[in-house]
Amino acid sequence: MKVLVVGSGGREHALAWKLLQSERVQEVFCIPGNGGTATLPRCRNLALSSTDFEGIGRFALVNNIGLVVVGPEAPLAAGITDYLQSQGLTVFGPTQAGAQIEASKAWAKALMQEAKIPTAAAQVFTTAEPAIAYVKTTGAPIVIKADGLAAGKGVTVAATIEEAIEAIEAAFGGQFGAAGQQIVIEECLNGQEVSVLAITDGITIRPLLPAQDHKRIGEGDTGPNTGGMGAYAPAPIISPALMERIQQEILEPTLAALRKRGIDYRGVLYAGLMITPEGNPKVIEFNCRFGDPETQAVLPLLETPLDAVLLACAQQKLEQLPPLSWNSGAAVCVVVAAQGYPGSYRKGDVIGGISQAETAGATVFHAGTKLKQQQVVSDGGRVLGVTAVGPSIREALTQVYAAIECLQLEGMYYRRDIAHRAVNYTDNPQLNPTQR
Repeated sequence: MKVLVVGSGGREHALAWKLLQSERVQEVFCIPGNGGTATLPRCRNLALSSTDFEGIGRFALVNNIGLVVVGPEAPLAAGITDYLQSQGLTVFGPTQAGAQIEASKAWAKALMQEAKIPTAAAQVFTTAEPAIAYVKTTGAPIVIKADGLAAGKGVTVAATIEEAIEAIEAAFGGQFGAAGQQIVIEECLNGQEVSVLAITDGITIRPLLPAQDHKRIGEGDTGPNTGGMGAYAPAPIISPALMERIQQEILEPTLAALRKRGIDYRGVLYAGLMITPEGNPKVIEFNCRFGDPETQAVLPLLETPLDAVLLACAQQKLEQLPPLSWNSGAAVCVVVAAQGYPGSYRKGDVIGGISQAETAGATVFHAGTKLKQQQVVSDGGRVLGVTAVGPSIREALTQVYAAIECLQLEGMYYRRDIAHRAVNYTDNPQLNPTQR
């Protein structure tokens, strides 16, 4: 089978890498791909845009593509699945109607309220003045969210009223373009965040291993939000009993609410959760695709062939798929970013030491890179995701940071405390989530 992966980040490199491990996958094509996918055996980048639905469809039909896997949220929200399905292609990724669960936080919040899914109390605003009045009445801390897609940077956890007002004015002032012309203001939940990526064929839904992302740029979870500075899996805070609650209280009711609206949702339903000090799961947000960088930590642990999993979802045969098989260890992914990220940063710097890092026991997933005259150069803010698998979180951490020492990229930045909560949990399992 030939597979087409749409997207250009670390998530898409990880998807292509994992798909190629299956004996059934003959070749993978990436649109547009990056410097990492360009150098994978049996993988080829195509000079098409992820928004060129007609071009993607033509290529897939002419080349007998058996499965199209859509990585990023933007083409899903723009209706790529609808178009490709209309051409008779098999697609993993929800339709435009389903992608609203990420493309509009207000839409997702209404869905959750309708389905009685545990989540933060919230109000929706379309102008700044009543939003500011609401914040002044409610007080801080409080969360301000741009309603639309903002590349993971549209959320402000405001510690003060002044900071909240600044975030409101920035959103309505155009910081996020059209994505910020409506905002959602939510209560600030306390606890520990966890990502549960679940696969679904629209009828059956199964969670993958729970992971934890690190959104803030600074160590100790400080500074502005980014697209994610690292992740690890499995997250030890999610016990089997808690995962069963998440399945029954969040995943299945959400899928039922989507079906009630006539939405045939086939793909990933990503639940960004807060585990409260009392041990209760609440939804912070839903995404309509694999997380980035969580995918780079979860997929290396998956032993079931990925193509079988994705095809079962796309063909609505997930119930027939045997239980997923997993490596019993742990994986840690640390993101290496360009100097200045998430602000302005340079591009075009040569990256060295990748093969040495992989020899040291890591897999290096490319996020913001491209191949230029047979050299890998930086081409984004989050440049690489370095992942290591070990028998435990501690051993995976030792491997991943030793591998990063092999890399050469001028001014590169990475957090040195990825998975700190997992280590603290292992050392102090009696602590509640807010203390870890």
